Amino acid sequence: MNDQGLLTTVVVGPLQVNCYLLACPQTRLALVIDPGDEGERILAAARANDWRIDKIVNTHGHFDHVGANRTLVAATGAPLLMHAADLPLLERAQAHARGYGLDSEGSPPPDQLLADGDEIACGSLRCRVIHLPGHSPGGIALLCGGHLFPGDVLFAGSVGRTDLPGGDHRQLIEGIRSKLWVLPGETIVHPGHGPDTTIAREMRSNPYAGVGVPV
Repeated sequence: MNDQGLLTTVVVGPLQVNCYLLACPQTRLALVIDPGDEGERILAAARANDWRIDKIVNTHGHFDHVGANRTLVAATGAPLLMHAADLPLLERAQAHARGYGLDSEGSPPPDQLLADGDEIACGSLRCRVIHLPGHSPGGIALLCGGHLFPGDVLFAGSVGRTDLPGGDHRQLIEGIRSKLWVLPGETIVHPGHGPDTTIAREMRSNPYAGVGVPV
């Protein structure tokens, strides 16, 4: 990132989730976004940068994005934040993982429930919560300066799947168009899986949510 924040990515778990650590340069306080697995690796990344984990945010409640919640909360005492509508998914995360033949650590309940428009502070950093249901009922993105962390809502060249419980394709696409396409084109998108992209690139070429593609 630029001088608004420091960013490192740890790709975790069998589903290769992008876990992001976003830190304030002045205070060295860090926000962890989607600790999906391998909690000790995430903690090690924070220590290597001399960052103190201040808050933990789940963009949604699917097991591959929440699997290291318990490890990080126990090690740091940092509060866990997520949208209320995904609480049922968080509670069923272990069973969901077993359905895929995988293990997932059960998560503690969140300490704070987020809503559209909320602001999350971490040192000098300010991140705005954007509620984007469709992949899951409580899916959110975080807008931190010129950087967007949309979880599994938007990817480079794709969008989140909507065939899981609580999914809604029309809702997903409407949210992307009404809440993300209005952002500056140069906004850097850091998705839950895969490479970074930009709002302009996805508006121009994303075959699922591009301009002119019917819902």
